[in-house]
Amino acid sequence: MNDIRLVFSANLKRHRIARGFSQAKLAEKIKSSPHYVGMLETRKKFPSATMIQKLSSALNIDPTELFLKEISPETLLRNSQKAAFEDVGEAVSHFLSEYVAGKIRKLDEKN
Repeated sequence: MNDIRLVFSANLKRHRIARGFSQAKLAEKIKSSPHYVGMLETRKKFPSATMIQKLSSALNIDPTELFLKEISPETLLRNSQKAAFEDVGEAVSHFLSEYVAGKIRKLDEKN
């Protein structure tokens, strides 16, 4: 794999799948279309630096990981585990915020 587009597209797809995202889910996270993500994965388009940053952020990886010639299974697993823990953390944080806000509303209603 010497072609940068080939390396990029293969890595994008690997990381997307390891993260458990469909093309539609990744597109939603980067505020684009599933068609665009598909075009990236089939080498019909190549992203701008800004889009590379959005993609790596959505996949929770360093941007350089999209350009590595070889990605070890351990790296993919570590990245997906890290992202899963962050997702759980966000969900717990959201739940607690809503719970506390609800309790505050109830106290306000009593006053």
